Amino acid sequence: MPRFAANLSMMYTEHPFPARFAAASADGFEAVEYLFPYAYDAAVLRRRLDDHGLRQVLFNAPPGDWDSGERGTAALPGREAETRAGIDRALEYAAALDCPRVHVMAGLPAADAARDTYLGNLAWAAEQAAAAGVDILIEPINHRDMPGYFLNRQAEAHAVVTELGADNVKVQLDLYHCQITEGDLTTALRRDLPTGLVGHLQIAGVPDRHEPDAGELNIGHLFDVIDELAFEGWIGCEYRPRAGTSEGLGWLHDYRGAHA
Repeated sequence: MPRFAANLSMMYTEHPFPARFAAASADGFEAVEYLFPYAYDAAVLRRRLDDHGLRQVLFNAPPGDWDSGERGTAALPGREAETRAGIDRALEYAAALDCPRVHVMAGLPAADAARDTYLGNLAWAAEQAAAAGVDILIEPINHRDMPGYFLNRQAEAHAVVTELGADNVKVQLDLYHCQITEGDLTTALRRDLPTGLVGHLQIAGVPDRHEPDAGELNIGHLFDVIDELAFEGWIGCEYRPRAGTSEGLGWLHDYRGAHA
């Protein structure tokens, strides 16, 4: 059965961030993800995980100046030193948190050299991460939510991973972004999961990014497809609850109950 991780950047926002670990654990989650850990000492986060029996399964490398609208630097020519310093910092946190995956965001490039810059930074990141036993993930993101983002379609991401040829560079397949950009999710799952190049899945309802059972996705069907394909990774619940987080988890309880 699919394994689900609570995204603490979007879920449980009715609690201060440090209290979200306890809330996720109380609702039966065994793992968490979030955007960035860097506002907190790694030892503090490690204690939160340990105190509540949780695993850290994903977070992002530093994205540049997020508050000013930057969404990663890996594809930005001239920012290589900053990108690589950020990856070093992310790997330090990954070691402390025993986190096996780090998402490296590409950014909003304007230069023609963006792809070469991106490939160079990812190759460097893969080499550093391999020594630490960490996978580097790249994620296609839809242009409605993030106009100008470098990577948008699954085929683009898979082409990058294939070209790099590093065993620890994989695709982060967010079904929300994929549905908005290209749709045909069942085909995408059946095509891409068996390749072994997808390292992490994420879900949210379309079009409003609320609970995954709201909107146009047949989430039960998609979970069954993921189960059928024996995906062994995690599914990150990266959505904004319509009201209280716990109150909106009926979709998860129903699915688990039906497959107990």
